[in-house]
Order: sequence, then structure tokens, then C-alpha cells
Amino acid sequence: MDYDNCRSLPAMFFEQAERLGDKPFLWARRDGRYQSISWAAAARDARRLARGLTALGVGRGDRVALVSENRAEWVIADFAIMSAGAITVPAYVTNTVEDHRHVFATSGAAAVIVSRPSLSARVLAAANQAETVRSVIAMEPAVGQASAVDLLSWDEVMTKADDAPDETAAPVAALAPDDIACLIFTSGTGGIPKGVMTTHHNILANCRGAYRLLEMLGLGDEVFLSFLPLSHSYEHTAGMMFPISIGAQIYFAEGAETLAVNLIEARPTIMTAVPRLYETMHRRITLGVERKGRIARDMFEKAVDIGRKRASGAEPSLAERLVDPLLDRTVRAGLRRRFGGRLKAMVSGGAALNPEIGSFFLALGVRLLQGYGQTEAAPVIACNTPTRIKIDTVGPPLDGVRVRVAEDGEILVAGDNVMKGYWNDPQATAQALADGWLHTGDVGRIDDDGYISITDRKRDFIKSSGGEMISPARVEGYLTLEPEVAQAMVFGDRRPYLVAVLVPDAEFAAQFAAENAAAVDLAGLAADPRFAKAIGAAVTRVNRTLAPIERVRRFVIASEPFTIANGQMTPTLKVKRHAVREIYSTAIDSLYDGKGIAA
Repeated sequence: MDYDNCRSLPAMFFEQAERLGDKPFLWARRDGRYQSISWAAAARDARRLARGLTALGVGRGDRVALVSENRAEWVIADFAIMSAGAITVPAYVTNTVEDHRHVFATSGAAAVIVSRPSLSARVLAAANQAETVRSVIAMEPAVGQASAVDLLSWDEVMTKADDAPDETAAPVAALAPDDIACLIFTSGTGGIPKGVMTTHHNILANCRGAYRLLEMLGLGDEVFLSFLPLSHSYEHTAGMMFPISIGAQIYFAEGAETLAVNLIEARPTIMTAVPRLYETMHRRITLGVERKGRIARDMFEKAVDIGRKRASGAEPSLAERLVDPLLDRTVRAGLRRRFGGRLKAMVSGGAALNPEIGSFFLALGVRLLQGYGQTEAAPVIACNTPTRIKIDTVGPPLDGVRVRVAEDGEILVAGDNVMKGYWNDPQATAQALADGWLHTGDVGRIDDDGYISITDRKRDFIKSSGGEMISPARVEGYLTLEPEVAQAMVFGDRRPYLVAVLVPDAEFAAQFAAENAAAVDLAGLAADPRFAKAIGAAVTRVNRTLAPIERVRRFVIASEPFTIANGQMTPTLKVKRHAVREIYSTAIDSLYDGKGIAA
């Protein structure tokens, strides 16, 4: 793929489809098994849908929103929109009516493409409140739903295309590298989402950087398993556009609950995921080992110990070198099979990866590359290289990306991957792109090898009443390593000490309830002094490892886990700090009045 001379994403896609023809491209589960769509079929459908959109009046520069779970039609719709000369506006399937209304109205969407009937009601309610939306296209029939805008089926739009001449080549040829390809809205972890103007050139530059990073793995017939939402810039680029640029196959995972099965079925060679997924895998693996016999546990722990030693650059002892081949054939080989058996690399991004979790997987033979990025950077900025992994860093900048650290510690970025700006928000654009550099809002440092370490979000630092600056993410990372704690949010800005909202681990809670004849629901357990004492013991263990100003003095047990459904996590599994603070504001304030649980 000639990244430097490719003018647009549709040009890239159609070039690959012409080259690969009837080879399998997109894989989705139907009737209980994975079935594929070929490159040629996907390209044909993208052209048909583009003609149908043109027949509906969608033209150059128009915005078309796309609300769908990961599936083949998502990819087809994205390229159809761009092939009609329009701009894709991805939106999360978890959005509320108000979230959708904000995206549709802010972007000025002319049309919306939606997948399932269960999503159509919210989409139609929002579309009816957005003055610019003229049409809603449903991939699956939305029966009996009233709408003030035209409601059309996917097949109807395809039929309109059959009556129109195939003129998609002209709009695709007219696309320029600096034209906007998509408006991807920021996740909203810090407030109202903003539409990021990402160009064809931005994404192609990111794909070029990813290729130069991963080519040392020996890229060939690659298989990706797409798990994160395609409406997020990380998956949109790293899980869709980059695989297309190298002619890879893409399997769509059904969901978090079936991921273990999908890994074995798809047998991916490369996969992207967020730290929360690796944390969940780590917890499941360690709990599974705990249930095994002593010999199996000892072998597992020895494999991890030797692996960590090697990863740190230390030399294992002679006895360890002698036993290590056996551990590789048993312990590590078993883990490789859980990932499908042919994994070349897994990439972690979207949030900070706890180094303990990262080194755990590296010790067990999983090549885990921590990266770093932002929606505003298309999105990848840096990533560890396969040949030299420093898991406590996010690696060096990608090829073509420049990074420097400002005087106040903020990471600044420049390069072909940096956005045009925020849609219809010149003030926010000027702030973010001041002096020709993207101001990330992240604080970090660069070592002598050029590897970047992110220490915290600039705006998320806690400043105690004594004036000390504290990183809540660091404390939260230690808390969630404890087997009793699944999630943690630490607070204490302008307060004399830190407090926390803790979500107990579900399996630990269930086991405690069974062993102590206690309530099985979280609210009941939270009121049980014995359970509070057990959680407090975990906090005490963590406090022993922290500096005095970092220690959590009091905590409250959450009434429910932080989830996407209750609005306390983003679709990419990052906790919305402001949402948790708002929900638990009364409880947090009471912790400074001597209430709650003392650690």
C-alpha cells in the first residue's frame, strides 16, 4: 500500500478490493457461525449504497451519522458515505436520545443510518429534534415507529441505487487528502463531546505509522478481531482502516461476554483492546489458577516469575533456565491457545495500562504493546515497538509524529495525524492547536530512548488543601490490583486527604456472601460491617505502599458497578470521573465529616 500517494480512504479501499476480489474480508456470526463477505461484495455494496445516498440528495460535504454495533454493514456504510462525497459521523449505540440529538444537531447531519430496531426509537426521537436530518435509513426493519423524517430501509436505498447510474468514481476521485473523512466526537469523560474534524490524510498517516511499527512482525495474511466500538477513533483507525490498508481480514466479536469464544474461533494475529479488557482477563486467569491444585499454581507462578525477570532484563538462574522450556510448553502454551494460537501482538490503548497487568502478560509470552493517542490525533501518537517493549511507557512516537514536553509537563504533538480542529468551535480549536502543536492535556516525560511516559491528565491532578499535587490514576491503579476491588475512583481536590468510591470484585463478593451467610446484593453487602472490613483490609495493604499524601483515609462502597448502561463509563470502558463524582457527591462529602468507612 502506497500510503503517501493515496488521496483518500475510499480510494484505498476500492484499490484493495480490486486486488483481493473474492477473498474473504469481513466476518460476522450468522446462524451460530462466522460467515464472510468478500472484498468484491463489500465494494459492490458500498458503491450501491453511495448511489442510493446520492439519490436521496446526500452530496459533497454533507454529514451522515452512523449508529450501529460492529458489523459488516458498518464498514460498508462508512465507505458509502465517503464515496458519495459526504462525511461520516459515527455515534455510539449506547447514546441516550439527548446524546444523539447533540451529535446530530452539532454536526448538522443530513441523514442517519441505524442498525437494529432497538436503537431506532432513540435515533428517531433525536432525529425528529434535529432540524437538518431529512432521512433515517434502517439496516433492519423498524416496524411501526412513527417519524417526522423519512424512514427508509437499507434495501429501499439499495433499490434506488439500481435505478441510478454508477457515478461513484467521480466523487471518489474528487476527494482530496485534506478533506474531512469523519467527525468523531470525543468520549465525554471531561464534559460535552466535541466533533473532531479528521481528514483522509490524518488517518492514512496513522496507518502508515502503524505499518512501519508492525512490519517487523512479518505482516502477511493478517486477521484482526474487532472488539471495541468502531465509532471510537481507536478502533476506527487501528481496528478497521489499518487492517484494510494491509489487506487483512476482520472478524467482529459479538461482545465482552463471548470474547473468549470469539478469540478461539477467529484466531486473530493482531488485536487492539483497552486496559479494562486486560484487567478483566488478568482477574479471570488468576482466579482460575487459584482454583487449581498446588502443583499447577506453583508452575504458573514460576512461569510468571521467570517471565517478569526476563522482561526486566535480568538473567534467570540456571535452575530457572532448565525448567523454563517445560513451563513454556504447559503454562504459556495454554494461554496462547486461549488467544487463538497465532497471535503476533496485542495493542493496548485508549487509557493507561497498569504496568503490573502489562508485565503479567509479557511474562506469559503475550506480546503486548502499550500505545497512546487521542481522537484529535487520528488517534495514535505513540506505541511500544515489538522488538523493544518498555511496558511502563507508551513507546516512542509513530513515524511522522513529533512529540515534545512543555515547561509545565504537558505532552504536545505535531504531525500529519493531527486534526483540522473541532467542528464549528474555533475557540476550542485555537486552544487545542495553539502555536502549531496539539495540546493533549496529558502530563508526561520522554526518556533518553525517546519512549514516552504519561503520568496523568493535566486536569485530573488532585491538589490537596496542603498544596501537594497527587495523581489519582496511580492510586486507583494500585487499588484495582487487589483481588477484592474491581473498580476505584479517588477524590480529594482541595481536601486534607484522599477518599475513594470502591466497587467490590463480583466473584469476591459472591464468595464472601456464601461463606458468611451474608446478603448477596451489593447494597446489602455494603451495609455489612464484616464485608466493609474485608474491603478495608485491601485499602490498608495498598496504603502501605503509598506515600502519606497518597493514602486513602476513608471510602464508601458503590451501590453498583461503574458501567456504560448507568452512564458511569464511556463505550471504551473508561470511567467518567465527573459522572461518578456527581452521583456520589453527598457520600464523598460525608467522608470528610467522619462518616463512611475508615481505612
